[in-house]
Parts: sequence; structure tokens; C-alpha cells
Amino acid sequence: ESTFESVRAVIAENFDGDGGELLSRARGLAEPRDPPAFAAALPAAQVLADLRLDPPAVAAACVVQAVEDGALPLDEVREVLGEEVAALVDGVRRLALIRWDRLDSGAVESLRKMFLAIAADVRVVLVALALRLRDLRDAQALGDAPPAERRRIARETLEIYAPLANRLGIFSLKWELEDLCLRELEPEIYRQISGGLAETREGRQRLIQEAIDAIGRRLAEAEIPAKISGRPKHIYSIYRKMQRKRVGLDEIYDASAVRVLVDRVQDCYAVLGLVHSLWTPITSEFDDYIAKPKGNGYQSLHTAVIGPGGKALEIQIRTHEMHQLGEYGVAAHWRYKENRRANRIADEKFNWLRQLMEWQKDVTDPRDFVESLKTDIFQDQVYVFTPQGDVIDLPVGATPVDFAYRVHTSVGHRCRGALVNGSIVPLDHKLQTGDRVEILTHRKPQPSRDWLSPQSGYVQSGSTRQKIRQWFRQQGRDDAIVQGRDLLERELRRVGLDRWKPEEIAELLELRSAEDMLASIGFGDTTSQTIAAKVLDMEREQARQQRAAEEEAALITPEPTKRSTPKRAKAAAGVSIAGIGDILSQPARCCTPVPGDPVIGYISRGRGVVIHRSDCPNIVSSPEPERLIEIDWGHERGQTYPVTIAVLGADRPGLMRDVLDVVSDYGVNLSQASVSTNKKDRSAQVTAVLEVQNNDQVVRILNKIERIADVVRAYRTTD
Repeated sequence: ESTFESVRAVIAENFDGDGGELLSRARGLAEPRDPPAFAAALPAAQVLADLRLDPPAVAAACVVQAVEDGALPLDEVREVLGEEVAALVDGVRRLALIRWDRLDSGAVESLRKMFLAIAADVRVVLVALALRLRDLRDAQALGDAPPAERRRIARETLEIYAPLANRLGIFSLKWELEDLCLRELEPEIYRQISGGLAETREGRQRLIQEAIDAIGRRLAEAEIPAKISGRPKHIYSIYRKMQRKRVGLDEIYDASAVRVLVDRVQDCYAVLGLVHSLWTPITSEFDDYIAKPKGNGYQSLHTAVIGPGGKALEIQIRTHEMHQLGEYGVAAHWRYKENRRANRIADEKFNWLRQLMEWQKDVTDPRDFVESLKTDIFQDQVYVFTPQGDVIDLPVGATPVDFAYRVHTSVGHRCRGALVNGSIVPLDHKLQTGDRVEILTHRKPQPSRDWLSPQSGYVQSGSTRQKIRQWFRQQGRDDAIVQGRDLLERELRRVGLDRWKPEEIAELLELRSAEDMLASIGFGDTTSQTIAAKVLDMEREQARQQRAAEEEAALITPEPTKRSTPKRAKAAAGVSIAGIGDILSQPARCCTPVPGDPVIGYISRGRGVVIHRSDCPNIVSSPEPERLIEIDWGHERGQTYPVTIAVLGADRPGLMRDVLDVVSDYGVNLSQASVSTNKKDRSAQVTAVLEVQNNDQVVRILNKIERIADVVRAYRTTD
């Protein structure tokens, strides 16, 4: 258990000067004002001290909770602990206030300021990471939150905080954050893997010890000093590898692992040769991250062999210095000196952050900002080469178009084709690590609007998409209007609103003009999905107001006689039917209408009135038009209707789970789900039957699903 004394002892061991005195002042500020907050801060302070972070950062961790709770004014922190600690506390507090799942247009500047703060002082994010780790470790604290909130925190950690730790090279934090998130999001899978590891622990320990002894003898003969140990296993990395390779736990090579630490780089390769002379290497599992470091600076040799007893074994070989970086990342390089400002981003390890700030100069939509974070910064990377041999890092799934824009914006604008390893490939070709890429260009800029379509697969990187949008914004307004009209008409057809004209929509939404609206869509400033959702909202509100007016009128209007104008009577399926009293009605199976869809009734033989969507082919081509009657949706609350959706995307592990997570987040019941794959083009289709209350729910779910990584298209279908 962390105590103030244990934190102070680590600081005293690693830092000279008055660090201990600063911590005592921090304690004197926070503990009397908010004892529970100070006690809760100590585990985070211990994490930072163990990472060898300096006294001001640890002091900030000690007081930030009390400041957030309102028990301790920030000005008092500044007065007692100094400007440096106060700035750290303020930065951490701002970061904690961001809800990544609810960003609005006003959030962009806050996000920029946050990353500028990280660029100015990386300790801000290190303190935030330690606090998030503390929260996830404390199952009791999480247990007080509703299940949906617990899942949100875990998902946010997995999407934002763990990748931040990875980019900063602090793998000790990254691994633990990921494992704790998996425990929260997939408890059954977590139990299965951890249970499987526990069952095989004795055998794995024997295997590891045999390997350590064998390697140790061979290195002693070669007179190579080394430290050899078993490597701890991380459940989330095993889970990801099982998903990626579609194999069971017994087929994961690094479930048993050995680490060898040496003094010099040349010794790493000497050890590799000795290991491969001892056991047969598994060639597909070799990676040289010394020659080609990861984007976060990580360096090591990774190899897998058929080890003692014919069991697979992973071996990592690196220098002691590489190990320090691999475990502690930027924290391992922290050197704080008095009167010196906190660490500035000055070396190549922080190029990614500089890139991010450069890309975000012209961003106005917070979704674009977060998209760039997730695709360009936090996503796994592939490393490809220019014809001159320079290394370019890109998100996994990147294409030649992404490569062209990463080389230079002007190269991207003029891109017309690509050679990968000397062969011509289509522009939607997925690049792999080690590819040598050459871009073929036009003389003049000619980017295609098709590149912006998620369905096309031409672009993976958020920054690429932003640069393309920027180019079209600078081009003719007329082209943008044409493109916007096409996009809007397609979306309106998709959600059953194609009876609306752009001019009517602009008037309904009180926009300046239809042309302004279409140009905004064409430029990429807004989306056709956003416009369609607003129209649906307005339609629902108008229908509600009309019903309220009719009900009010009914209260003051005498009861009509049998020969009066026919009323609309509520039927069994929540519709009002012109000219008919209470009568059996049911939704058609062919088009599965839901409230919010334009509908028409068909008087069947023996089944009452069957409700069809107005655009249902069976109705449009009906040979008995005299059986069609006008109907409107009623306002029965709580009733649900089955709707079938289809999701097209890349065949990857976890696609179906990600789709179902979105459905679950909206609180919609799922009655059926299946997935089919096409090995030839490596695509997948998820089909699901949802129980929804109205069309608006369907549209929002489909829009959210289309933002999932590797999803090409999500749409409503019929059986």
C-alpha cells in the first residue's frame, strides 16, 4: 500500500535537493483540506515516483484531487508550491474535464490548448495517466459508477490514455491500463485468458528456466555479460494476438517469454545468433526494432523459437539503455534541473506531437481532431520507405494516397497512381511494413472527391482527409454545391426522406439558403447524415405538435355522428387509420416500417391493415391500389419494432463486437445477429435485427456504426 513516506523515500533516493521538502508542503496543503482526496492521490504519486518523475510532478499528483474537489484553490497551490506545480495541476485538471465521447464545436480550442500544454510539459499527461491507472486499479471506486459509465471510462482509456502511454513509450503503464480495461469491457474473456495462463504457469516456468539456463551457459562461453529473466505476460496483448491470428491461447508464441539485456548493440545481434544456434527460429515471428525503431522510440530484437521440449518461446534482446526506454519511455529520460522549465519537445521522440499540432491548425470540427488522434497518432503503425530510403510511419490500413500526403501535401494533391515494390497498385492498396512506395503524379493538382468517401477505402489517415477537404474548400463553390447535392440525395434516400427537396430542408432548418447548405456538405464542413438527422428531428416535433393540437381540438368538439367526417382511430400497431375504427394492424415483414417512416396501409384478407413503407416495392407495384389507405403513426410509447441492418467492412477480429457495442450503448435490444466473411476480398458483413422504437434510433445507430474503424457502409435492409 502506498504511503506518503514510501513516496518521499523514492524521491529522496533519485533526486538531490529539496524535493522531499516540496512534497511535505504539498501534503500540508492537501491533507488538512481534504483527507480522503489526499489519501486517494498517494497511489498515483507512487506510480510517478516509481517512474522516476521529478518532485514537482509528484507534488502536483498529491494536490490535484483536492483542487478538483474544490477544497483547495489553485491560487493557493501557486502561492505555496510555486508556478510550476500550479501549471501542472491546471493542465491535469483541464485534461480530466474533457469528455471524448461528447465533443462539440467549442471543444477544438480546448483540445489544442491541451496538446500545447503536453508539448510544453509532457508531465501533464504523465500525471493524468497515473491518476487514470489509480482509478482503474481501484475496482471499488469504479464499482460505484453505473455499468454504462464504467464501460465508457474503460473504452476511453483504451482509445485515448493507453495509446498516449504507448506513444510516450511508457509500456509499464500501457500494459497495465490495457489489462484493466479488458477486465472491465470483456470480463469473461479476461477470466478465460488469465485462467489459462494460471493453469499452465508451472509448465511455463519450467520452460523459461530451462531456456534461461541454456542461454546463460552459451553466453558465458562467449564471454558476453547479460541479465536474463522471464518476461511478465500481459493479458491484453495476448488477447489482441489471439484475435489478429484467430488462434487459441496454446498457439500464442509469446505466452512464454525470456528477456536478455546486454551492454552493447553489437551484443544484441551476437545473442540473436547464439539463440538461433540453440533452437530452430520461427521466421515469421522475427522483428528487428533496433534497425527500425517504433515511432515511440522503442528498440529491441524480437524472435520466437521452438525451445526446450518442442515448446514455442519468445525471446526479446536489447541493451540496458533500450530496456529503460522500453519500460519508462520519456520518464526514463527525465532530467529536471532547478530554474529550468519542464521538458520541452525537443527530440525526435516527439515528432508525432509536433505533427499533430501542425495538422490541427485549420481543424474546426472536434470529430476531425479526435479522428486524427485515433488514426494518425494512436493507431498501430506500418513503416514504409520512400524511393530514397527514408522511413515513413503511417496508420495500419494506410494507402498510397495517405503516403503521398504524408510525404508532402502537394504530392498528395497531384497523386494519380503508385508503385509498391516496383509494381503498379491501385490507390486503395493497403501498405505493409517494409514496402517501398513511389508516387506517380499529375502535373497539376487533381485530388478526387471520391477519396473522401469512407466506402471507397482510399484514405485511412484523418490528417489526409483534412488536407483533401482543405483543398476542395479552396476550389470553386459550384463544384461543392454539386457534390453536396449528390451526397445529401443519397443520404435522404437511405433513410427514407427522399421526398424532401434541398430548398425545403433549408427553409425547415432556417438556413440562409439551400446553396449554402449544399456547399457546406460539399466542402466537408458538415455531413449529409447531420442534415438528415435534423430533418427527422423536425418531422417528429411537427408530428408531436400536430397530435397535441388535434387532441386539444377533440376536447372542445362535439362527438361526431356516424355520418360525420371519418376520424383517425388508433390501431394495434400504433398507427392512426383514416375512416376506420379500432382494427387489427401489423407491420409488413417485407419492408419492416418503424415510426418516423412514411407509411401507407394495405387492407389484407384476414390480417387487418398491413403497414408498409411508402417506398416499399410491393406497394408501388400493387395490382390492387383500391386496398391502399392513408395512415399515420400514432404516439404509443414504449412499443418496439424489428429492423434489420447490414454492416459491410473489412474482415478483422472484433468487428462484430464493435458493432454490437454501439447497439448496446443506445439501449436497443438485439434479437438476432450473424456475420459472414468473404476470404477472397477479406471483407465481412454483419447482419443484425434490432428492436427499435422509431426511425430516428435507426439513423443514429447507423451513423455511429459507420464511424467504427474498417466499416465501409452501414444501412437498413429488408428480409
